[in-house]
Amino acid sequence: MPLHRKVWEGFLLYLPMVVMGLLALGTYWLVRSAPEAQGAAVERPASHEPDYFMNGFSVRTFDGSGRIRTEVLGEKARHYPDTQWMEIDSIRIRSFDANGRVTTATANRGLTNEDSSEVQLLGNAVVVREAEAGKRANAAPRMEYRGEFLHAFMTTEKIKSHKPVELLRGSDRFTADSLDFDNVEQVLEMHGRVRGSLVPTVK
Repeated sequence: MPLHRKVWEGFLLYLPMVVMGLLALGTYWLVRSAPEAQGAAVERPASHEPDYFMNGFSVRTFDGSGRIRTEVLGEKARHYPDTQWMEIDSIRIRSFDANGRVTTATANRGLTNEDSSEVQLLGNAVVVREAEAGKRANAAPRMEYRGEFLHAFMTTEKIKSHKPVELLRGSDRFTADSLDFDNVEQVLEMHGRVRGSLVPTVK
């Protein structure tokens, strides 16, 4: 058998092994050269940047029977996704209880949660709860709260402040360095320099 034929047959015999070796080396090189797979994208925390704005707006919420519960108005509002609170310029609020008695709140600026049940009033803050007519035991006088900061809980009928406040209850007037009032329990706490003037009821 000619020498070149023996060489050719030997080459053909070992060719599959050589090809498999080259393929294995190529696969290994590709694996080593490929970039590492990136892990799952880390969810970024919500930024304290407004995600939408409103101008000259009015927002109303209703109870289960369709009666208006609260109405919030303002010149401009900014919604923050990280807290789900809304900051409102020139805020004005009307809130109605189950008996239809209205409470109003105004301020230079306000912060309110999604359902307007909690409101922080900043700058020239005023909250007014209108008088409730009825027999002497059930009658409730007009209540007005004034201060640079008032924290109003519209559903639970509580008002708090860690700053100086003025309270007008009917014809009576009180001032204090801080206030905590629960209208449902009829409990009023005033702290610091408390002063008051009471006007006798004319029978």
